[in-house]
Amino acid sequence: MYRILRSILFLMDAEKAHHIAMSALKICCRFKSLRVLLHRFFQPVNSNPIQLWNLSFSNRVGLGAGFDKNARYLTELETLGFGFVEIGTVTPLPQEGNPKPRLFRLPKDKALINRMGFNNEGVEKIAERLKEWRSKNKNTRLIIGGNIGKNKITPNENAARDYEICFERLYDWVDYFVVNVSSPNTPGLRELQEKESLRTILTRLQQINRNNGKTKPLLLKIAPDLSAAQVEDVIELALEIQLDGLVVSNTTIDRTNLITDATKIEEIGAGGLSGKPLQTKSNEWIRFIHEKSEGKIPIIGSGGIFTAEDAKIKLQMGASLIQVWTGFVYEGPAIVKKIVKYIN
Repeated sequence: MYRILRSILFLMDAEKAHHIAMSALKICCRFKSLRVLLHRFFQPVNSNPIQLWNLSFSNRVGLGAGFDKNARYLTELETLGFGFVEIGTVTPLPQEGNPKPRLFRLPKDKALINRMGFNNEGVEKIAERLKEWRSKNKNTRLIIGGNIGKNKITPNENAARDYEICFERLYDWVDYFVVNVSSPNTPGLRELQEKESLRTILTRLQQINRNNGKTKPLLLKIAPDLSAAQVEDVIELALEIQLDGLVVSNTTIDRTNLITDATKIEEIGAGGLSGKPLQTKSNEWIRFIHEKSEGKIPIIGSGGIFTAEDAKIKLQMGASLIQVWTGFVYEGPAIVKKIVKYIN
C-alpha cells in the first residue's frame, strides 16, 4: 500500500510531498476513530521499555531531528509508534532557511540530499506549542528531544549564547537536548566542532543544567566527516564534562560510491547526504566511539536505517537507541513496528 502512495509522492517536490503527507496524517488523527485505528495498526507489539538517562523509552526507535522541525506532528508520530521524537533544529530567532528547492531524493541510492538551513519558527513559538501539547497530553509516553542550533546571522564567537537561549526556553518542555554543530547547511557551523569551541558551548549548558536542580540529558550530534583525532577530542571532552551521550551521526558531505548519475549529483549541488550511503560510515563511528570510551558514552545511532537488520547492527556496534529519518521516507509508517518486532 505504501509503495503505491510513495510512487505518487515521489512525483512531487520532496519538501512539498513531506508537508502534504504529514498534513494528511494530521487530518486523519483529528478523528478519534481513525487515530485509534492507526494506533492499533502501527504500534509495535510487545515492545520492551528502555531505561536511559532516568527516562523510560517505550521502544528504541526514534525519529531524527529535521522531520518535525516545529513540533507540529507529535500526536501523529506517537500514533505511528515512535518511542521518541527529536524536534528542531530550533534556533532563537525564526529563519526561513536556504532557498528552495532544498530537499532532493536519490532513489537509486535510497538516499536524500538536503540543504534546509535550520528553517524553523523560532524558539518562542515552538516552546509555546510544546507547552500547549504537554497540557493536552499529560499521559503521553512519547519522549521528546530538543535539537538546538544557532541562527545563520549569529557569528561563531557569539554562538554559545544562541544555544543557551534555546536551552533555557525549551527546558521545561523537552526531555533531553541535542546540541547541533554538525549540519553542513549553515555556513561556518561545523567550525564549532573544534574542541575548544565545543567546550565553551557545552560547559555553559551544563552549568545552566545543574543550576536548574533537575538536570536534563545533554547530548552532542557529530558529523560523520570528522577525522579520528577530532572524534577522539569529542570523546575526551564528553567524558571530561560528563556529557550524557552522542548522536552518531549527522549527514555527510561525501559523494563517493553513489549509483545516481554524477551529472544529477552535480546539478543538485551542496547539502548533507543521508540514507543508505551513510550507513557504513555511521556504523564505524559508533563502534569506534563505543570502544574508545569503553562503553561509557551512550550513543543514539543514526544513518542508513531501513530494516530491523540495519537497526540490529547499530545496536551491536554500541548504540543504545536508534533514529530513522530517510528510512521512514522510503519504507513508510510501518517502519517502527517492523524494527521493534525483531530487536526486542
